[in-house]
Amino acid sequence: MCARLVVGSSSLARTFVGRLRNDHQPLVVCNTDRRFLDDLEADDFQGTIVYGEPSDPATLSGIETEIGSVLALDDDPAVTVSALETAAATFPEAFTLGYVPAQANGVELDAIERLADRVVDATAALGTSIAERVTEASARMRHLRRALDAVDGQLAVVMHDNPDPDAIASAVALTRLAEHVGCPAEACYFGTISHQENRAFVNVLDIDLRQLDPDASLEAYDGFALVDHSRPGVNDQLPDDTPIDIVIDHHPPRGPVDATYADLRHDVGATSTLLVEYLQQSTIGIDETVATALLFGIRIDTNEFRREVSPPDFEAAATLLDAADLGTLQRIESPSIAPETLETLARAITNRTRHGPAVLSGVGQLRNRDALAQAADRLLNIEGVTTTLVYGLDDRTIYVSARTRGADLDLGEALRDAFGQIGSAGGHADMAGAQIELGVMEDEETPIEEVAEGIVTDRFLDVLEARWNRPLGVTTGEQYLVESEDVDTSVVVSPPEGESLESLTDDSV
Repeated sequence: MCARLVVGSSSLARTFVGRLRNDHQPLVVCNTDRRFLDDLEADDFQGTIVYGEPSDPATLSGIETEIGSVLALDDDPAVTVSALETAAATFPEAFTLGYVPAQANGVELDAIERLADRVVDATAALGTSIAERVTEASARMRHLRRALDAVDGQLAVVMHDNPDPDAIASAVALTRLAEHVGCPAEACYFGTISHQENRAFVNVLDIDLRQLDPDASLEAYDGFALVDHSRPGVNDQLPDDTPIDIVIDHHPPRGPVDATYADLRHDVGATSTLLVEYLQQSTIGIDETVATALLFGIRIDTNEFRREVSPPDFEAAATLLDAADLGTLQRIESPSIAPETLETLARAITNRTRHGPAVLSGVGQLRNRDALAQAADRLLNIEGVTTTLVYGLDDRTIYVSARTRGADLDLGEALRDAFGQIGSAGGHADMAGAQIELGVMEDEETPIEEVAEGIVTDRFLDVLEARWNRPLGVTTGEQYLVESEDVDTSVVVSPPEGESLESLTDDSV
């Protein structure tokens, strides 16, 4: 493998060597700055050190390593010009980069531009850096910093209940940012992490999270931040009057969001994408664990960049790619499936009912809430189905997970219309959820499963029929919904034994 040769002495050369010293590509450093080279040796530098004038052909020709690129990074433009001339003669096939310090005159600038394949102009780079720091992104980082500075004590970074990878990764990233600016922080959640991938995600990356008890005191926290949701008491178990310091979320809010600092951008596919921007605007850098977590969060929330994805999602993923551990991601994505998850999937398939292009299924009592989302995803694979809704019960509360694709339907709005008045609901156009406490809706003479079925089915189908402007009949088992061309209605038919739906005609209907 060809090596990179860094010639010259400057703060830029020191920074460059420091960042690339552990890179897989060999590194050769050549200059006459004895202190610079001695510091490298003392710091167990694994590359090659050459003491000598980089403008001297004898110095460069004595380098035995094959050189693929030459970076002339001296503070003296005359040294850079001489080094580039010598490098061109010694390594004619190598790529060359020349650094133009601020004090370079026009003649020196012209010479460096003529000799180098690429040029780094200190003045131009400084101007670009300043411009980047007065953008909206930099303004958001300043506001976030002020909100963190205002927290007098420990900050609780609260994810939504039963958090997914996007919420977990976002909480970890915000916690790191807070601690970097001197604000102690803890990533917290209510509920459980039961989805097998999510458990593997936390365990393999050894992510430190605190599970909160709904009845426990929160007096240990002096501030609260919400990630991947935006209102206390809605999809978390904080008291709904909890004062919120920070909100960072990519879901469109249903109601007003009250926080000292709120960043709500629903034009991106994941909250993790927003946290990548904050990390880029800070000086903290992105370590391997955080990069791996954020990349996984973006991939999961955008369904591998196929759902509600935006250019910033791709850009954030590209930023994370070099730092993330892709081998660890493969381990996370192939976990074992818990028996209770398989049981829930089986009940969802068995109990499904078809209503035109929609499939609804009740799975009864839940042992794993995350299995609802997996079941909704699986049912969406049924041919001709564009919308799925799966619901179950846990401690007299109905939990709903829904999915849609290719349908003229905003699922988040549909669930809010159906269940917003009796519970909490929301999400995206193609994936959403709801939570409904039964309370006074229970009937002592009616089994709780039947109560839940009536509430969920009737309300959701009413919304679908209103939005699609047509009635939806029930079809189960071997029955199919067939649209008649002659009448403005839908009828349920069963194909004769041995025949398929495709064999039916209007006459047979």
